[in-house]
Amino acid sequence: RGGGGGDTISKMPDVEKSVPPKDPGDSEGRSCKPETSGPPHEDKSGPEDPPPFLSVTGLTETVNEVSKLSNKIGMNCDYYMEEKVLPPSSLEGKVKETVHNAFWDHLKEQLSATPPDFSCALELLKEIKEILLSLLLPRQNRLRTEIEEALDTDLLKQEAEHGALKVLYLSKYVLNMMALLCAPLRDEAVQKLENITDPVWLLRGIFQVLGLMKMDMVNYTIQSLQPHLQEHSIQYERAKFQELLNKQPSLLNHTTKWLTQAAADLTMSPPTCPDTSDSSSLAGPSPNEATNNSEPLSPTMVLCQGFLNLLLWDPENEEFPETLLMDRTRLQELKSQLHQLTIMASVLLVASSFSGSVLFGSPQFVDKLKRITKSLLEDFLSRPEEAILTVSEQVSQEIHQSLKNMGLVALSSDNTASLMGQLQNIAKKENCVHSVIDQRIRLFLKCCLVLGVQRSLLDLPGGLTLIEAELAELGQKFVNLTHHNQQVFGPYYTEILETLISPTQALETKVESV
Repeated sequence: RGGGGGDTISKMPDVEKSVPPKDPGDSEGRSCKPETSGPPHEDKSGPEDPPPFLSVTGLTETVNEVSKLSNKIGMNCDYYMEEKVLPPSSLEGKVKETVHNAFWDHLKEQLSATPPDFSCALELLKEIKEILLSLLLPRQNRLRTEIEEALDTDLLKQEAEHGALKVLYLSKYVLNMMALLCAPLRDEAVQKLENITDPVWLLRGIFQVLGLMKMDMVNYTIQSLQPHLQEHSIQYERAKFQELLNKQPSLLNHTTKWLTQAAADLTMSPPTCPDTSDSSSLAGPSPNEATNNSEPLSPTMVLCQGFLNLLLWDPENEEFPETLLMDRTRLQELKSQLHQLTIMASVLLVASSFSGSVLFGSPQFVDKLKRITKSLLEDFLSRPEEAILTVSEQVSQEIHQSLKNMGLVALSSDNTASLMGQLQNIAKKENCVHSVIDQRIRLFLKCCLVLGVQRSLLDLPGGLTLIEAELAELGQKFVNLTHHNQQVFGPYYTEILETLISPTQALETKVESV
């Protein structure tokens, strides 16, 4: 098979239905259809970047020269690309559908004319040939020769001039070749095309599936080259940073301050990844307990604390570590996801205390509450009070109705009022449930950095078991980001930490991989 790693691509909708395809291919922008320039593509061109200034701005501009794709692959070994699907109701989606339908209607008119006009069909077959050739592996020379001969452009042009171009026959040949080259995931889609006899609909379906096959090949190539791309990304980012550091030695000032604060936090806090999940160990030290921790600091633990502190970063604080500027947006997204999970877990914890184990023993009921809470929390940052009020109303109503449906005692008016009141209080950071859940999620993330995600999931603190899947996703993203960052900037962190940790305290001579 020509494509591997394509199992992550979503299945193709039935091409025989009267719905626009995801992307009929670049051929729609060819000369036979001058009214469109083809499907939109990400514009990667642009003016050359100006010489970097010796400042954080210069650093950002320089780091941004690194390929975004390479950086993403470097942080995520399971990275894959998927086709952008436009919502049918969006303006762009409607325009694309209209343009594509107009093109395929135009092709139908050409093939139905007397004599037939094969100009667009020739362009499509030429494009199909190029796509098929691009799907071949270097060793598949026999298939390459066969495709070149079967879809020879000059020969097809001569047949078209004599009105003898067999579009349906050639399309069937293409289908047979697609069946040989496609990933197993595409077998069903190709088989569906074999039942189509209309040449226009068949070509339309062929382009749709070929688009998916091209994406499969891209992902297969990414997976094959992932180790090399990862190493390239690490070396490139470090080299560019070193160039700037040579010109501006103070470029690590904010990074040094960030790690200094992390070390100070560790000396003022109790152990942060205990074997037990006792909430008393999560509430932080009391004023009487806020004394220096007698345990020696290790560079790895200081760095872990520093990474965790980034999830509490004040957006107004411009002294963001220089080594993490490229990851700042991703860290903000993780911070937002953490906050959403804190609210969700808090809602589930409070709700379970009012509905008992019967309802929460049902995975379907829990999943429904999670979906309700997640959808209603999308506007939480802009309208927190309004959003949490809606959540409390919907969750209370769902619990009340579910209890009635199961023949159990429904919530009384007093219990309903109490439940809604407690749910609304969750939005306040000083709320005890909110505070404890937030600290437990942060403890989980720290354990992920130290022990790994899978080991951390084996002993989740109380109140987090209902969001285990969501925590695993958050933890893996956090570990991937911090691991890649440490691979790039580890030597700089080691030098800084050597000045912060005295030789008698240090348990390690260099920063180890977390």
